Amino acid sequence: MTRPIVDDSSDTLRELLKTYRVRAGLTQEELSDRSGISVRAISDMERGTAKSPQRRTIESLAPPLALTDEELTRLQKVAKQARTRPVSYSTSTTTSRTPSPSIGDPLLLGMLPPDLNDFTGREHALDELSAIAAELTDPSRRSGRYVVLSGPPGTGKTSLAVRAARDLAAEFPDGCHFLKLRGMSAQPNPPSEVLHLLLRSLGINAAHIPAEPEQRASLCRSLLQDRRSLIVLDDAADEAQVRQLLAGGPRCLTVITSRHLLVGLHGVQRISLDVLDHDDAVALLSSVIGPTRVAQERAAASELVELCGRLPLAIRIIGNRLASRPVWPLTHLIGQLRDQSRRLTALTAGDLDVRSVFDLSYRQLSPNAATAFRRLSLVPAADFSAGAAMALIDAPEEDDAAILLEELADASLLQPSQPYGRYQFHDLLRVFAGERLAQEETPDAVAEAENRLVDWLMRTATAAGCYFAPTDGVVVPPAATPSFSDHLGAGRWLEEEAQNWLAAVKSSFDRGEHQKVLDLAAVMHWYAELGGTETVWDLLDVAVRSAVATDHRFYEAVHRHYLSWVRRSQMGLDTHEAVELSQQAIDAAAAQGNAVHEAWARVYLANTKLSSGTPVDYPELMGEAVRLFEQADYRLGVNLARFMLAGYLHEIGRTEEAAEQYAVCLQYFEHPYDGRKTPSDDINYANLLLRSSHNLAALDQVDRALGQLDMALDLFERHGGTMGRARTLQASGQFLRQKGELRQAHARLAEALDLFERAGLPQSQVEVLAEMAELSDQLRDPVAARGERERAMSLCDRLDPAEAAKLRKNLTEQLNAS
Repeated sequence: MTRPIVDDSSDTLRELLKTYRVRAGLTQEELSDRSGISVRAISDMERGTAKSPQRRTIESLAPPLALTDEELTRLQKVAKQARTRPVSYSTSTTTSRTPSPSIGDPLLLGMLPPDLNDFTGREHALDELSAIAAELTDPSRRSGRYVVLSGPPGTGKTSLAVRAARDLAAEFPDGCHFLKLRGMSAQPNPPSEVLHLLLRSLGINAAHIPAEPEQRASLCRSLLQDRRSLIVLDDAADEAQVRQLLAGGPRCLTVITSRHLLVGLHGVQRISLDVLDHDDAVALLSSVIGPTRVAQERAAASELVELCGRLPLAIRIIGNRLASRPVWPLTHLIGQLRDQSRRLTALTAGDLDVRSVFDLSYRQLSPNAATAFRRLSLVPAADFSAGAAMALIDAPEEDDAAILLEELADASLLQPSQPYGRYQFHDLLRVFAGERLAQEETPDAVAEAENRLVDWLMRTATAAGCYFAPTDGVVVPPAATPSFSDHLGAGRWLEEEAQNWLAAVKSSFDRGEHQKVLDLAAVMHWYAELGGTETVWDLLDVAVRSAVATDHRFYEAVHRHYLSWVRRSQMGLDTHEAVELSQQAIDAAAAQGNAVHEAWARVYLANTKLSSGTPVDYPELMGEAVRLFEQADYRLGVNLARFMLAGYLHEIGRTEEAAEQYAVCLQYFEHPYDGRKTPSDDINYANLLLRSSHNLAALDQVDRALGQLDMALDLFERHGGTMGRARTLQASGQFLRQKGELRQAHARLAEALDLFERAGLPQSQVEVLAEMAELSDQLRDPVAARGERERAMSLCDRLDPAEAAKLRKNLTEQLNAS
C-alpha cells in the first residue's frame, strides 16, 4: 500500500507532529494509548506550548506514527530546536508606547518561574484564562481584566498561573511579570515594595521611582495604559495588599493567586481550584514516576492518589519519593498512607511537606476559627452545618458559628458544599485538623465537645421527627429550632444530617443513653413512612438493642415490629420467638394498665402470626385491639387497626366486608382534624386510598380505583413519599392493564421502576420488570420483553436465595419460550 504523501516542510514541532498523526489516522487519545505519552503532553506539543519535549518522548511516538528513519530524524531535529530556541518572557519586549521618565533596558526582574514539565490537568481553567485574554483584543475596552485563582493549599495555584502565563505569552508582547507577594509568610511584601519591583521590571531606573505608594501606583498605571502585558501577583495575603497593585491598562491581564477568596475585591473574575479529578491525579503520578510503573500497578496507583486526597502537592511528594526509589513497589507506601495517624508524615519529600503548607494557613486564623477548625474534625460525616459547629465550640447561636465557618471557607480551609449552608473538609485537611485537635486540646475538652455534638444531634433529630407523627400520635408538640420551623425544613434537616444523627444514635447507645435512642425511634418510624430510608432502619436496629439493654419488652416488640414491617424477613427472630415477644408485650402493657400499648401489642402479634404463616384468628385479635383503642379514645389506633383488618379481609376474598371497613376508615381520614395536621396524617390517608383501590379493582370498580390512586399519588408527591409513590404507580399500571390500556400501563410501571431503583429495592424492581415484560408481550414487542426479563434476572443475585431461585426459574422459562 502506498504511503500518503504529506507536506513535512514545516519547521515547527506542532505542525509536523500533527501532520504525521493525521496521516496515521490517529486521534490524540489513540496516539497516547499506543505510545505511552499522556494526552496532555501530545496536546501541548501540537499547540506549541510544550517547550522541551525530550528525545525519548519523540522516540516513543515513532512506532505508532509509522515514521521512517528520515522522518524520525526530522521530528527529533525540530524538537531539539524547540528545546534550544530562546523564548522571550522578558518583562518588557518592546519600547514603551507611553513616554516615561528614564526608561532603561528591561531588567531581568519579575521573570516568570520555570514551568513544570509534568503539569497535569486544569484544562478548563486554562481555557477560561485563554478566553479572558482573548477579550482584551477588543480596542474599545476601557479596563483590563483581573482574575483571582483561589483554592486550598497544595492545589497548584502558582503552577497554573505560570503555565497560563507561558501559554499566553504571545498574546502579551509587552511582557509577562511575575511578582511574589509572600502572603503566607510572617511578613508579606508591602504593596509599595511590590510596586517598586514592578516599576523596575517595566524598565524604570531605581533612582526615578517615587517614594510614595500612591505615586508608584500612578506611574505603573501610566506605563501600562497602552501596553499589552500580563501580570501575575502570586500568593496574596489579603485585599489590602492587592488593591494598589491592580494597575493594568485596558489591554492587560492580571492574575492573582491566593489561598484566600479575596471577597472584598470588586470587578474581578474568580476561578476556584479544587483537587484533581481521579484520571488527572493518576496522570500526574504517571508523569512523575513514569507511565510504565503506573501501568504495572494501576490499582495501587489509583489507591495512592485517593489516599493523597488527589491534592497535586501530595501526589507530587509521593511521586518524588517513589521516583527516588525505583525498586520500591507502589504498594510500599500504601500502608503508611492508610494509617491516618501517619499519613501527613508520609507526605514529606526533602523540603516538600504537606503538613507545613497547611500549617501556614492554620496559623493565620483567629483563635475562635482555629478552635472550630480543630473540632470540626470530630464530625462523623463528610459535611456539616453551622449547627454542628455551634455545638462543638459551645457558641450561643448558630449565626456565631456561621461567621467562623465563613472565615475558614475564605481561607480555603473549608469548602462550601451543597445544599447551601453546608461545608466540608478536603480529606488531608481533615486529617491535619484532627492532628491539631489531639496536640492542642486536652482529652477532657475533646470529650466535652463531642458530647455537645451528640446531644445536639439527638435533640434536634427528635424535634424533627415529631413533625411527622400523626395528629393523634403527637406526645410533645414540635418546637421550632434554628435549623427548621416546619415539616419541610425538618425533613430537609433529617436528610442532610442523616449520617451525622445516625452516628450520634450509635454513640448514645455506646454511652448507655438508651432512653434517648428509644425517644428518637418512637417518633422516627413515622418519618420512615415518607422515605423508607436505610438510615431509619439502622436507627430501629439500635433501638431494639437499647430496649433489650433496658429490659423494656414492650419497646423491643414495637421496634422489632417496625423492622419486620419494612424489612419483612430481616427482623432477626424466628416465628416462635417473635410471637412470644409480642405476648410478653401484651402482658407488660396490661400490667401497667396502658390500653394503647396493649392494643398495639395485639396488632403486632396478629401481624407477626399472619406474616409468618402461623395460625391466627386475625379478626378476633384486631377486634380486641379496636376495643382497647376505643377504650382509650385513641381514634388513630382505632382506624389503623380497622385499616389492617380490611386488608386481611381483602386478601382472603371477603371483598364486600373489606369495603365496609375501608369506608369507615376513609370517613375518618377525609375529615379535617381539630388542630394541626401533620404529613403522616396525609400519608396514612394516602396508604388507605392505595389499599382500598386494590379492593375496588377486585370488585370490578376499576375507574373508582384509579380515582383513589390519583388522590393517593397527589398526597405522596406533596410530602415526598417515595415508596408510596412507587407502590401507587405500580398499582395504577396494574389497573390500567386490567382496563386494556396497555401502553399507559407500561409507562406507569416504568415510572414505578425508576422510584424502586432509586430506593434500592431489588425485590420490587424484579416484580415490576416481570409485569412490564408481560405487557411487552401483549404489545408484541419481544425485544423489550427479553430486555426486561434479562434485567430482572440480573437483580436476582441481590435477593433472598430461596426467593431468587423461584424467580429465576420463572424468568428462565419465559426467556426460553420467547
